[in-house]
Amino acid sequence: MAAMLEFRTQGFNPYAVKYSPYHDSRIAVGTAANFGIVGNGRLFALALTAQGIQVEKTFDTNDAIYDLAWSEINENQLVVACGDGSLKLFDIGMREFPVMIFHEHNREAFAVAWNPVTKDTFISSSWDGTVKIWSPTRPFSIKTLPIGSCTYSASFCPSNPSLISAASSDSHLRIFDLRMPSSAKYHLAATVPVHAPPSHPGAIPAGGPPSEVLTHDWNKYRDTVIATGGVDRLIRTFDIRNPNGGPLSVMHGHEYAVRRLTWSPHASDILISASYDMTVRLWNDASSRPQGPVPTAQPGAQMGIMNRHTEFVTGVDWCLFGAGGWVASAGWDERNKEKEKEKKEKKKKKKKKET
Repeated sequence: MAAMLEFRTQGFNPYAVKYSPYHDSRIAVGTAANFGIVGNGRLFALALTAQGIQVEKTFDTNDAIYDLAWSEINENQLVVACGDGSLKLFDIGMREFPVMIFHEHNREAFAVAWNPVTKDTFISSSWDGTVKIWSPTRPFSIKTLPIGSCTYSASFCPSNPSLISAASSDSHLRIFDLRMPSSAKYHLAATVPVHAPPSHPGAIPAGGPPSEVLTHDWNKYRDTVIATGGVDRLIRTFDIRNPNGGPLSVMHGHEYAVRRLTWSPHASDILISASYDMTVRLWNDASSRPQGPVPTAQPGAQMGIMNRHTEFVTGVDWCLFGAGGWVASAGWDERNKEKEKEKKEKKKKKKKKET
């Protein structure tokens, strides 16, 4: 049986949840009062104990917290992205004030991610149509990458510190290579049209009218593969070496927009997603399935579903530790759930339903 823990962020609606990269017993949740429409935000650092989930520390911000990232160089520090365009670096061992404040975005800061390789920089993206690169030791950004449209999601490649990705409202996924000269379109290396029609005859129609891409993540084992999700409810995977080749796989199942997704740190073909349909779903992207003579998008398989949330699910994250894999989810119902996702259990349940 899978275990579950639950914690309620009373009076605050979560937007993001992240496991500590140092401890399997610590998670952080970024929240907003009044669903992020108006009011302040609160960052929760939570400890997973034998007595349940306990509050380790909270920090209040003047505006909503839309995303967060743990520091890769200090186990007690994490940075949050706020609705007023600012980024704030907090230390759990310090008092209630941020260690550093970074404020150059002129609209909502919506995503933040730490460099997992060199560990000395982090990035942010904003509704102002930019991605900014920062050092945690200086208040001014190192570099600005122009996107041109509302940028909901930004990330580093897990194996190459020079590759940065960004997903935006114009239905595109962009890849930047900082090794390229800035004169070359500000380091822009590739643009993936997420909703482009299939490029191969007889391919699964994975295109459709352009719609906003809200989330994406790099595969931890195949570092040229990225998954995307957004308003059209589909999850797609792409190989950035062939940006115009169409998706590798397509996963159908969510009934409303996909708000967040993340690849498993334990398997190359497993990912999990959170949606406005109030569910968390576990997927296999079918990459282990033999490819036919004509490359086409493979239909991915849903392995499991968690429907215990009663409002939009806005955050989901894998624990780096443990063979089975623990997952934390957060939603606007103020509930943060930690659930063990056992792949074998999910496969058994799926087979029972089919029979």
